Amino acid sequence: MTKFIIGRKIGMSQWWNEDKVVEAITLIDCSGLIVKGKRDLEKDNYRAIIVGALKKKNQQMTDFDRKTLNDQRIFALIQEFPLTTEEKFDLSEGHKISVETFESKDKVNVSGLNKGKGFQGVVKRHNFAGGPKSHGHRHVLRSAGSIGCAFPEHVQKGKKMAGRMGNAQTTVKNLRVAWLDKEKDLIAIKGAVPGRKGGWLKIVGIN
Repeated sequence: MTKFIIGRKIGMSQWWNEDKVVEAITLIDCSGLIVKGKRDLEKDNYRAIIVGALKKKNQQMTDFDRKTLNDQRIFALIQEFPLTTEEKFDLSEGHKISVETFESKDKVNVSGLNKGKGFQGVVKRHNFAGGPKSHGHRHVLRSAGSIGCAFPEHVQKGKKMAGRMGNAQTTVKNLRVAWLDKEKDLIAIKGAVPGRKGGWLKIVGIN
């Protein structure tokens, strides 16, 4: 069965692996996860498991959340994980999801929103070389240059120009699980993963 989990990025650190070599790792908090529901073929035409991350008390909670906390569970994030028709999932709604399904040295894909960098020019956003910077030249060092064309006499769609950079869904593939802390539901992944500290990440195992 495919391994999956969601969690919050704590930050980066390093550790000594089994070969006595220092490796950079990213710590991810996967606590407070439960099964919220399922999707089946008869009703939804596909199979999936819905995982919800419970909000912690007095943390990122609105007044509406505080009033309804006693009546229902408040989720900070809800994520679906598709299943094949052959995969079996016996966990019922409300069952806790933990990092115990993973093992060290497992290969995973990690997805999340990368860091937003605001409005950026073409040099930073698209790695343009910029214009010449010789003495006496006009100030075009970081400009985009010509964006039009003789035909059809308008800027074509998809032209690389200045604009918003970052804050997009990104997936880093073929990462490795360094170690697990099953008591605290922490997972350490070798290397860097997308997003800022505190951002949500989706971790899917590679069969």
